[in-house]
Amino acid sequence: MVQRLLKTALTALLFLCPAGAAHARPVVVELFTSQSCAACVSADALLTRLDKSPDILPLSLDVTYLDTPAWSDRFGLRAATARQAWYAGLLHSQTVYTPQAVVDGTLAVLGSSRRQLTRTIAAAKANPAGDVPITLARVGAAMLSITIGAGPGNAEIWLFGYDSRRTTLVRGGVNAGKTITQVNLVRSVADLGRWMGPETSMTIARPHGTHVAVLLQTSTGAVLGAASTLQSR
Repeated sequence: MVQRLLKTALTALLFLCPAGAAHARPVVVELFTSQSCAACVSADALLTRLDKSPDILPLSLDVTYLDTPAWSDRFGLRAATARQAWYAGLLHSQTVYTPQAVVDGTLAVLGSSRRQLTRTIAAAKANPAGDVPITLARVGAAMLSITIGAGPGNAEIWLFGYDSRRTTLVRGGVNAGKTITQVNLVRSVADLGRWMGPETSMTIARPHGTHVAVLLQTSTGAVLGAASTLQSR
């Protein structure tokens, strides 16, 4: 009994706290979900817990392929559906599913499994592909300044606009009558071009969403840098 309690406590600590000082940037967890997916409700709740950890950047991406006449997810993004399909190609998978969590761009697990997600986040912390510093700053009400530090690499710059929290009463489909709360709900995704290694700065219009995240990803999906307007360093 004592051993079981100790194991549970250690798992909880691993889930909520940093695994070590392997890198300073947050581990990126992208949850592909839908309001028309029964199993996604528990995955959304799991992502809410991850949002409490400063060393994790969770992003909720609602796909569109589960929309039905009974319920259409108003936060569904075709860009989210396309991004999950891109990961499926990188991971040599013939299928896509919800809820799916992709950790640091290269590790995919069942998004509703706390055990799988905990272990995968710990593995990503221990073996980061990179830690290129990214600084984000608001410029007035409508603009955003992005500075990417110098470092080795060749990566794409991805921009995400997201809302920190959204609550929806689902009125149809498999989740009819349920109230779903989602954190870091992605409202827009944009490709800002290539980063080839030197320090880079740009000022752009703020995307749709109350907060912004920027990822540097290689052609394999590996995350070399990540920051958000809530976690910028």
